Amino acid sequence: MIVVEEKLPKHPDTRILERFDDGTGKNIHPVLDRVRATALKDFKRLGIPAGKNERYRYTAVGKLLDRPFVPLLHPHHRNFKVEEIFRCDIPTLDTLEFTVLNGFFFEEQETLMELPGGVLVGGLRQALKQVPQLAEAYLDNLSNTVNDGLVALNRAMATDGFFMYVPDGMVMDKPVQLVNLVKDDEDIMVQHRSLVILGKDAQAALLICDHALSEQKFISHGLMEVFVGENSAMEITKLQNEHNSMTDLSSLFIRQERNSRVRTNTISLHGGLIRNNLHVILQGEGAENQAYGLFLMDRKQHVDNSVFVDHAAPHCFSNQLYKGVLDDEATGAFDGKILVRPHAQKTEAFQVNKNILLTDHAKMNTKPQLEIYADDVKCTHGATVGQLDEEALFYLRSRGIHEYEARMLLMYAFAHEVIREIKIDPLQDRIHELVDKRLHGELPRCHTCLVDYHK
Repeated sequence: MIVVEEKLPKHPDTRILERFDDGTGKNIHPVLDRVRATALKDFKRLGIPAGKNERYRYTAVGKLLDRPFVPLLHPHHRNFKVEEIFRCDIPTLDTLEFTVLNGFFFEEQETLMELPGGVLVGGLRQALKQVPQLAEAYLDNLSNTVNDGLVALNRAMATDGFFMYVPDGMVMDKPVQLVNLVKDDEDIMVQHRSLVILGKDAQAALLICDHALSEQKFISHGLMEVFVGENSAMEITKLQNEHNSMTDLSSLFIRQERNSRVRTNTISLHGGLIRNNLHVILQGEGAENQAYGLFLMDRKQHVDNSVFVDHAAPHCFSNQLYKGVLDDEATGAFDGKILVRPHAQKTEAFQVNKNILLTDHAKMNTKPQLEIYADDVKCTHGATVGQLDEEALFYLRSRGIHEYEARMLLMYAFAHEVIREIKIDPLQDRIHELVDKRLHGELPRCHTCLVDYHK
């Protein structure tokens, strides 16, 4: 007897989809069900990215599925309050704080919160029920354009997340802080997605904090789509500080309209495996994008930053600066690409990746790229991988500074170039302190977190 089966990826991807066959992942919301149907087909076609996938060449994400992680499609029962187990480690930061726990919006209220000026904040499922025309008009407009198996898996499995809408002309006076927490007694896989919409002439700042509050082996993938309207400005800062058994996957998609300005800051202080995808399309003339990243890895940790900036309109500007410090046997990767389309004349685009290796066992792979189809542009790219400047180290030691402290000063100065781009002053000060402690091997923990970061 010959059985003909649909050809699936070689990796054990199909067991993740078994939960959908028993109906637990269906009938959550008509829009999410439609997205899921398309995404499942994409995932079966693409699978988990393997070694032949150039964008994931240096990150073995296929091995992540060797363990039977439990995918969460509905929130687990909880018998605790978030404020009892987690308090922000930046007490001087005055923010509007919201929590996503294991992929689900945690606040007890069943409707979106309406802030002054008509700003709406809440869970994604709440938005689809309360403001369906607004949410449906934007959801899945960016992430469905990418041939990425991990993104398809998120679109297939995510059933909730975060939603924020800032109407035309609204300038928010406080940053919004989104705290993504993972806590469970099992090894779970968490998929959550977020939708952020800024109207015309609006301004907002978003701080995203990723934390794991128990020591199980977790996989967390957050997918966020951000739409920035004409003449609007937004700053997005992401802080990753998790234990060595944590796999943190992040996919951020941004579309910018005419004369909009967006600044992203990705600070990776700790984590077993971190993969950050940033996909930006400059859709309107005169748009400006600034992308900054800093990562500090040690032991056998791994971090991978993939950045793609699409100049789809003329007179746009983009700048990328990613810097990393790798110690012990840590490994890192940077894959950056700038695309300038034929009609995107007068483009200015710059890309730099700088890395310091503190040991002979640390390893960094970097691949900056330019793909230009216009002839009136200013574009540069470059990358460096090396050790601390011996001349600078000698200069400091000749002034009576101990070698250890001299090394710390040089690394701190190296990191400062990225940290100074954070425009929320209390946050910049606190991250300076966190980076200083991280460089000295003193990883700060949340007030009541009992996770062993050195495991």
